[in-house]
Amino acid sequence: MPTISVTRDILYERLGKTFTDDDFEDECFDFGIELDDIVEENNVVKFKIDIPANRYDLLCVEGLSRAMNVFRDRMVVPKFTVVPGQEKLIVDDSVSGVRPYCVAAVLRDMKFTEESYNSFILLQDKLHQNIGRERSLVSIGTHDLDTIQGPFTYQALAPEQIKFQPLNQDSVMTAPEMFEKFRQTYLKPYLQILEGKPLYPLITDANGVVLSLPPIINGEHSKITLDTKNVFIEVTACDRAKCRIVIDTICSMFSEYCSAPFTCESVTVESSSGSVLTPPMKYQTMECSAAQLCTKGGITGLTPDSVADHLTKMFLPSKAVGEQVTVEIGPTRHDILHQCDVEEDLAIAYGYNNITEQVPNLHTIGVEQEVNKLSDAIREELARAGFTEVLTFSLCSRDDISTSLRNGKALEEAVQIANPKSNEFQVVRTSLLPGILKTASCNRKMPLPLKLFEVSDVVFKSEDTETGSKNQRKICALFSGKTSGFEVVHGLLDRIMLSLSEKNYSIRASEESMFFTGRGADILLGTEKIGHLGILHPEVLENFDISLPCSVLEMSLEPFV
Repeated sequence: MPTISVTRDILYERLGKTFTDDDFEDECFDFGIELDDIVEENNVVKFKIDIPANRYDLLCVEGLSRAMNVFRDRMVVPKFTVVPGQEKLIVDDSVSGVRPYCVAAVLRDMKFTEESYNSFILLQDKLHQNIGRERSLVSIGTHDLDTIQGPFTYQALAPEQIKFQPLNQDSVMTAPEMFEKFRQTYLKPYLQILEGKPLYPLITDANGVVLSLPPIINGEHSKITLDTKNVFIEVTACDRAKCRIVIDTICSMFSEYCSAPFTCESVTVESSSGSVLTPPMKYQTMECSAAQLCTKGGITGLTPDSVADHLTKMFLPSKAVGEQVTVEIGPTRHDILHQCDVEEDLAIAYGYNNITEQVPNLHTIGVEQEVNKLSDAIREELARAGFTEVLTFSLCSRDDISTSLRNGKALEEAVQIANPKSNEFQVVRTSLLPGILKTASCNRKMPLPLKLFEVSDVVFKSEDTETGSKNQRKICALFSGKTSGFEVVHGLLDRIMLSLSEKNYSIRASEESMFFTGRGADILLGTEKIGHLGILHPEVLENFDISLPCSVLEMSLEPFV
């Protein structure tokens, strides 16, 4: 989700109202955006506002304030128009293997202020970062039209043939010289987009003046200033749809500063596939059922006229025709693709807090599984006992559950991977112990004692299930220190049983080979064995590269569900 920075006073001036910080935060929430932070930079208060990633029209103060004013019924949705222009852009076939698409537009008779000029530059940066994916998909060039002459040519040349004075540089350079110089600047991340290609894209005017080397840098000759009146905008891209979205967004955001507000001038783009006028600035309509729009959002009590009014507040001019609503989608709302997008905007305009919570009319209602409830309760109990939870891999090697634990029969009930990509992930674990021992081995430098636990699933073969395997929820705890700490894990067992209100349990001497002889015990629930605890055999510790004595507890939670 992109974050934009806007000056508070400028935004309030455009909104025609001064808010308290809390009131403005509420206003943002109602509109479907979020006030992330309030900062002061050089004695100027600025808002950091989180914008939905697909709302390119809100990435500058012009678009944000305009949309919020429409939402607050302070202005009507403007109509964007494109008038025929005389400029022409010729796209050469040589760019097909580099950056094949290019569109252009002209903003005529603009009046820049310092604030609007800075916003114009910042919008380009945001579009580069967001939809442009750091210029890899889309890049923008803006030029003072009065300093250049059409028709313009978009072509690709060998790097050694490209020579011009880059923006904010003092001398003329070739493309290789620029790349060498720019490795030490903010442009370094973008160089890789072109490096290694035999041809670089270039835009020139009728006199051979270089406008830009997209997506790297513009030329110094045509740079825009506060005094620029006529702006030539070119957008190059690897994706045609994104190319058109970007040119529409820039023109719709900043055409308000033209002598004829919300009007831009078209450019004829000619290529081997034909000619087209850009920017497209197209309007589309979508027919929606008012009842369906409300039902999907859980909204009740709205008439078709009310639905149309709510959608109009979201920059989607709408009219009710019987039970249907005709929604007009303008060039600023490229995020509206399907009816579900309209439903979302209706819910925002209606207010999420105004939607009545309802129990779904279903035969079943989702609830948390009992085994997960129990697991969460056990996790909390072990954490209170001073143990730290770990989360380990569900897959392990064959040796981890057999040889390393001195258990030769473990593989008989293990589910094996048919084509493992690594020796570390050959079977599904049948015990949580290998994962915890690996964790202890990797944290030998941590303060002693180490007290670790995990509550998770293991998997065994089963002929009684459709898949041939079954999951079993287990708990495993480990104590590692200067002493074995058997009394700690024994006490932990008693604490777990106490929390489960279980008294019918006992322990008996175990024959598990992973334990010291006479230092291991089976855990019985009635007469059924559900787990074991004990002091690990030195050979097991050596297999996992652990030098300190360890006591472990592992048992199944299934009998308690």
